[in-house]
Amino acid sequence: MPRLVLVLGDQLTTRVAALREADLSTDVVVMAEVMGEATYVRHHVRKLAFCFSAMRHFRNRLRSAGWTVDYTQLDDEAAHDSIAGAILSAADRHGSTEVIATEPGEWRLLEALQSLPLKTTMLEDDRFVASHADFNAWAANRKELRMEWFYRDMRRKTGLLMEDGEPAGGQWNFDHDNRKPAPKGIDFGGPLRFSPDGITKEVLTMIELRFPDNFGVLRPFWFAVREEEAGRALSHFIKHALAPFGDYQDAMLSNDDFLSHSLLSIYLNAGLLDPIEVCEAAEQAWKDGAAPLNAVEGFIRQIIGWREYMRGIYWREGPEYDARNALSHRRKLPEFYWTAETEMRCIRRAVEATRDHAYAHHIQRLMVTGNFALLAGIDPAEVYDWYMLAYADAYGWVMAGNVIGMSQFADGGIVGSKPYVSSGNYINRMSDYCAECAYDVKKRTGEDACPFNFLYWHFLDRHRERFQSNPRMANMYRSWDRLADDKKAAVIGQANAFLDAL
Repeated sequence: MPRLVLVLGDQLTTRVAALREADLSTDVVVMAEVMGEATYVRHHVRKLAFCFSAMRHFRNRLRSAGWTVDYTQLDDEAAHDSIAGAILSAADRHGSTEVIATEPGEWRLLEALQSLPLKTTMLEDDRFVASHADFNAWAANRKELRMEWFYRDMRRKTGLLMEDGEPAGGQWNFDHDNRKPAPKGIDFGGPLRFSPDGITKEVLTMIELRFPDNFGVLRPFWFAVREEEAGRALSHFIKHALAPFGDYQDAMLSNDDFLSHSLLSIYLNAGLLDPIEVCEAAEQAWKDGAAPLNAVEGFIRQIIGWREYMRGIYWREGPEYDARNALSHRRKLPEFYWTAETEMRCIRRAVEATRDHAYAHHIQRLMVTGNFALLAGIDPAEVYDWYMLAYADAYGWVMAGNVIGMSQFADGGIVGSKPYVSSGNYINRMSDYCAECAYDVKKRTGEDACPFNFLYWHFLDRHRERFQSNPRMANMYRSWDRLADDKKAAVIGQANAFLDAL
């Protein structure tokens, strides 16, 4: 009897461990679009369309290569509510008692697969540079799990941007060169766009019929859905946008949702691109003189640094990590995270970009929507759910550390040594949002004062006991302490009134 080979919607590559272990001549590949995966969070419609279209295209690729693929679509009469249900149904059809699977990217799915009443061989997902054992060995006996030290080990392991055992250019990190404020414009023109084929058009119609109330704008849909298209998107970025990416990767512009960002995380996290091949392409551009070292290093750091580190944190910290709330924040997520209806121009533009593209770049996520949620004391579980549903590159293993750890400090400092909070001054420096905003970024109090300003001081004041001894926050508290008592009271009063109105 054949073995079943499970391929999930974020494992869309023939290099995934389960397919490498399988026998094309005898085994049956199981792929399934299931309602449980489509609804465990109310995903952005564009992410749903991307996942289902990419899965159907990969199914066809496997069949063309000679694989037997048992595939159920969400709109089939025989569709299932869960991955486990799809596997058991396929086992009945094929008389199978054994399943080969590659470890999924979320604890909830791993636990479901481990509970199957079938012999299940679970293979570690080796599409990453660091195995679980590698990360845990690195983390063992460390007081602080700082990404920078992990990243250096990943550079040594891969050899990327290394010369005779030393970092290219004589330093590991060029982040100080990658913080230029927003220019007047970027000539990139955005990521490469693709026209939907027949398969994708069918998926788009299905999404409109079955998920009419989900967040986001579906059309025009232009994501890559095949490996060949994702490869072209990579080449386009390397040729046209990698060089300026470094200087302006933290910048934000009102009239440009993409600047020089690649959007390749969508394809990396689904399996359509290989992370090492992406990094090698960027490294080659530097070797060829087509992109400066600061841009290439910053890009590679996002992949073998942050991406790998976030996965390591997720699996090391366990299935309850995404429920942590170290600061005891309980406020509900404001409605403008869905509607973009707010006078805060930075929030409005970040939410509009998210709604329209299932994408916003890392500074919009961290220092605009994430910063506001942290300052306002929003429940991190609600913030996490929003990020999980809002973005096409969102999966548990990557979002938990980024939101619960880095953005919301809800893990108590595992990911970050201090909370990522700022007043409106940072947003003003890195964007053009403030120039036409209804609020005055220079004002701390008053009817038109920027909410980020009084919320910033309110956050520091209410969490003083926790953070005042943090050496990286000492200057912040010294600045607060220099304010006269009546000015402090005005700040706290305005912040309380604003938060009550949320």
